[in-house]
Amino acid sequence: MTNFRRAGALACAGAVVFGGLAVALGNQADAQQTPIDQLLSQPLAGGAALGKVQSRLAEVADHNRMPVDQLRQILATDKTAWLDADSKLFFREPGLTATQKAPEASPRWARTAAAGATGPAFELHSKPGSNRVIYLDFDGHTITGTAWNASKGIDPVNVSAYDTDGDPANYSTAEQDVVHEVWARVAEDYATFDVDVTTQEPPQSAIDRSGASDEQYGTRVLIDPDTWYQSGCGCGGVAYVGVYDSTSQHDYYQPALVFTKGVGTGAKNLAEAAAHEAGHNVGLSHDGTSTVGYYEGHGAWAPIMGVGYYRGISQWSKGEYADANNKEDDYAVVGTHGLALRADEAGDTTADAAALTVGAPASGIIAAEDDTDVYRVDVSAAGNYTATVSPAPTGGDLDMKLDLLDGSGAVVASNDPASGQSDAGTPTGLGASVSGSLQPGTYYLRIDNVGYGDPLNTGYSTYGSRGAYTLGISPS
Repeated sequence: MTNFRRAGALACAGAVVFGGLAVALGNQADAQQTPIDQLLSQPLAGGAALGKVQSRLAEVADHNRMPVDQLRQILATDKTAWLDADSKLFFREPGLTATQKAPEASPRWARTAAAGATGPAFELHSKPGSNRVIYLDFDGHTITGTAWNASKGIDPVNVSAYDTDGDPANYSTAEQDVVHEVWARVAEDYATFDVDVTTQEPPQSAIDRSGASDEQYGTRVLIDPDTWYQSGCGCGGVAYVGVYDSTSQHDYYQPALVFTKGVGTGAKNLAEAAAHEAGHNVGLSHDGTSTVGYYEGHGAWAPIMGVGYYRGISQWSKGEYADANNKEDDYAVVGTHGLALRADEAGDTTADAAALTVGAPASGIIAAEDDTDVYRVDVSAAGNYTATVSPAPTGGDLDMKLDLLDGSGAVVASNDPASGQSDAGTPTGLGASVSGSLQPGTYYLRIDNVGYGDPLNTGYSTYGSRGAYTLGISPS
């Protein structure tokens, strides 16, 4: 019995030793495991990258701040998705054909040529004072110490200024008109968010984020006419995903790039590309279908994260169209990457209506899908009056119904025209007008965001129908 006990004790002791050795070896293996940001030796396209990181995909997804199933789908199905040498996700957008790149003249706005990036075209702001910024950079930039430099082995890169007339040191009126139109379109796409879309260069500290306590940050969208990157990909733009509010290495994944050699020099294309690339920075992926990576839209509508070049109305989306491959809620995703919705500036009911004076227009923004803006109008003289609500004059995203209510809140007149487009850059039917013969008294004007047609194949819902408006009432 004594020998048996002694042998058993030795066996148990051996098991403990070998068990401890196995644990030690396991811990040593964990300690020696390749860091996530060293899994790849070079940037790889989606499928190839997925094959390399498959065994540690959950860690790579966490590294990119997205669910593992979403990252797997993106890498497996989106041909424009890449992982860089640090396992960070970025997109290379396809370039356009020569015909598709052909620019259209922008509305006349500038009055005189400008020496360098000076004057009104380079002083545009959509929400001055905001702690968030999207800087549309047309006047060249030195890129240094970034992931783009690392991937190309070139540092620094001196990107030239936007130029269409062979004089990059100055800006003609036509060039300034393009700058203004691009800004107006991108500002409308981001009008619902608390962010300043600007063409005036902010201090670098207002773009970079030094840490979690730094609440002033943003992104630079650089309009790049050169070939240092574009010639190797033939692409229209590149941007990292979900880096807008990064608390470490924020500047390393800047800027987002829009290549004029890929999308052309016209304002509509540049604006759609700029809004799209900034969308990647704030966490958004592509809107496509089971057969195409980028959905081109239907009717007059397209998603911003698909292809908006050919439609008059481009909006944020949650995949309500037929065969959508991406059901992510764009507004919710953007909200988790640093951009909150703007505060409401007008009440939703007659009880908390904002004041509106006859003959003095007011401006506002529909920021939430369920937002309704109501204005109180005191009419002092009997007569015929017309009230009109208009969307942003360039690139409007907001489709509206306008109601005229009497003092009791009953609807006196209502209007909601059908929307459409006169061309790819010009939406129609987004605004509305009502008229009536009014007696002295109190009236209300109510603005509702609306959709049009069937989101599956002919129109869009109220989801992305948000943006800026101007409202006025005058004798008619």
